[in-house]
Amino acid sequence: MRQDTLRSHRVLREILGGNAVVSVLAIGLALLVGSILVVFTDPEVQAASGYLFARPADTVRAVGDAIGGACSALFQGAVFNGTRAGWANQIKPLTETLTVATPLIAAGLGVSVAFRAGMFNIGGRGQMLIAAAVAGWISWSFPMPHLLHMLVCVLGAMVGGALWGGLAGVLKARTGAHEVIVTIMLNYVAFYLVSFLLRTPGALQAPGSANPKSPAALDTAVMPTLSDLLGVGSFRLHAGFILVVAATILIWWVLNRSGVGFRFRVVGENPNAARVAGIDVKRVYLVAMMMSGGLIGLAGASQVLGTTTTGFGSGIDAGIGFDAITIALLGRSRPWGVFASGLMFGALKTGGYAMQAAQAVPIDLVLVVQSVIVLLIAAPPLVRAVFRLPAPAATTLPHRAPKAVNR
Repeated sequence: MRQDTLRSHRVLREILGGNAVVSVLAIGLALLVGSILVVFTDPEVQAASGYLFARPADTVRAVGDAIGGACSALFQGAVFNGTRAGWANQIKPLTETLTVATPLIAAGLGVSVAFRAGMFNIGGRGQMLIAAAVAGWISWSFPMPHLLHMLVCVLGAMVGGALWGGLAGVLKARTGAHEVIVTIMLNYVAFYLVSFLLRTPGALQAPGSANPKSPAALDTAVMPTLSDLLGVGSFRLHAGFILVVAATILIWWVLNRSGVGFRFRVVGENPNAARVAGIDVKRVYLVAMMMSGGLIGLAGASQVLGTTTTGFGSGIDAGIGFDAITIALLGRSRPWGVFASGLMFGALKTGGYAMQAAQAVPIDLVLVVQSVIVLLIAAPPLVRAVFRLPAPAATTLPHRAPKAVNR
């Protein structure tokens, strides 16, 4: 009986001290902070608080209406809006969330791969820009049949992102240059390079245009949308989401079921021990950064071929490269965790505009919530201290007796 009780306490302690619980509680705290900001900025709450002691019920009611209205607007703008006519219009918010989440998930997967190998890839912006430039150039320069054209463009984007990420991997492996500094500098190189090409006739600039904008992608290269498949509605959700789901499954298998993933984990935990064990650490750094850049390149392809098909500018990355860092941190660098956090961030971004339109809640509130999530995820002891959670149990290797030495 006592052993069962001790075992139950041990299991409960492992659950409460785990990273998943910390992530969920961090999201809850961030939403609580967002709710407090909504309350303090709501005009009706401010008016009712002026006579709080005379009629406190009015203030309580105004607080409830402010929080309830913001949550309702967020849900209707990101998941389902039952007030609209027709099922196509009712589920359109969900399809918008999936559309916004598609490049976020792809880029988050890329950052998480680098994390697992002990590297910090902050070059998502540059890798997305190079990938977008390659995918766009192929999309309007080389006519091909449907589907084949799209796949070639996606492959080209992933190769472009992989090569740009591989530059940081090569410098890390050969010279020991820190990948954070290298990837930040490569962001600027990629930005000004693509900006130059967008202003150069015959390169990426649209013919006959004076604006720094590319030509539109050919119809054969554009990712089919849900409306194309169903023949109804005006959905923007495209085939890039299917590619992202497939990439999530593939990366999960690579990181958890393959020798490559094992080497990534070993190098990420202790590169010196990995080197002693015979693992080529330099090769792991190069492969990890190329895989990371290739996945971020998929995000760039989904932007050019799925979301912005009429031509793109130097802002095609839309801050996704930096949001991917937050998503990878929130997902604990686990593929399905990244997938879930990408969906959540997509919902926050999509529903944030609905909150602003319906409840006059500033869209900047979404950025505040994201920032608080990053702060709490980066400081797990803070979350454990707030909720009085037990510290994670330390894992110890089984003791092995030393072998006898023949003298």
